[in-house]
Amino acid sequence: MTAPASRYARLAGYEIHYMDWGAPDAPVVVAWHGLARTGRDMDDLAGHLAGRGFRVVCPDTLGRGLSQWSRSPDEEYCLAFYARLAGELLDHLGARQVRWIGTSMGGAIGMAAAAGALAGRITHLALNDIAPELAAAAVERIKAYAGQPPAFDTVTGLEAFFRQVYAPYGWLSDAQWRRLAETSTRRLPDGRVTPHYDPAMVRQFTVHPRDYDQWQAYERLAIPVLCLHGAESDLVLPATIAAMRTRGPGARGLLEVIEVPGCGHAPALNVPEQYGWVERFFSR
Repeated sequence: MTAPASRYARLAGYEIHYMDWGAPDAPVVVAWHGLARTGRDMDDLAGHLAGRGFRVVCPDTLGRGLSQWSRSPDEEYCLAFYARLAGELLDHLGARQVRWIGTSMGGAIGMAAAAGALAGRITHLALNDIAPELAAAAVERIKAYAGQPPAFDTVTGLEAFFRQVYAPYGWLSDAQWRRLAETSTRRLPDGRVTPHYDPAMVRQFTVHPRDYDQWQAYERLAIPVLCLHGAESDLVLPATIAAMRTRGPGARGLLEVIEVPGCGHAPALNVPEQYGWVERFFSR
C-alpha cells in the first residue's frame, strides 16, 4: 500500500490540508470529519480502504486542523461554503466521481453537495450518525463544548478531556486516544494546549440556524445511502431514522441503515466491523 501523504491545496482562496491515502489512480473516497475534529480521525478507516484498492482523501475543514481559518466566519462557516470547498477539492484531484463518507458535519456536507452542486459526482453517500433532522437538545450540548474549548497545561490533560467528551465514540484503544489527542492539539500563546480549531466555527448554529435542516436535500438524493446510526446517539433519534426509511432514498429502496451498538454520536470508524460495513457499501 502507498504510504499516506500530507498535502495542501488552494481552495476558495484558502490553504486546505488533506491526508491522501492509496494509489493515485484508484477510485476516490472522500472521508470528511465531524464539526470540531480533523481529517486525522479517518486514519484507521482510510488505511483499511486504501489497502482494499481505494484512494482515500481526508480533508481538514476550513478552520480545523492544519487548514487556514476563515477570514469571514459568519459567511464561510456553513454547509454551503464547505460544499464549495468539496467541489474545488474534487476538481483539484481531477476526480470526476467519488464515494463519500462523512461523520456528523462531514455527512451533512456530503448530503448538501450530493443533492446540489456535486449531484452526479458523488455516487455513494455514507452518513456516520447524521440525518436530515437533528435533536435540538444534542445540538445545544455540542454548541456548549465546541464554542468554548478548554485549555490545559499538558497534552495528557487535554487527552483526558477528549476521552470524556468523546466517550460516545465507543471503544478506542489507548494508542487511538493518544493519536486523537496529538492530532487535534494546538498550543496557545501562554503555552497551554487546546483543541485544534477556530472557536468561531460554532457560530454556524447562530448565523445559519437552519443549516442542518436537510429534508429537502435528502429527498433529492437518488444514490445509494448508508446510515451508520449510533445505537445510543442523542443527535439522531429513532423517529428520524424511521422517517428516513420512508422518504427520499429510503422510499426508493436506496437506503441501508446499520445500528452500531455501544456507540452514541458518533461511531469512531476505528474497528474492523465498521471498516467492513463501509467497504461493502462502497464496493456495491
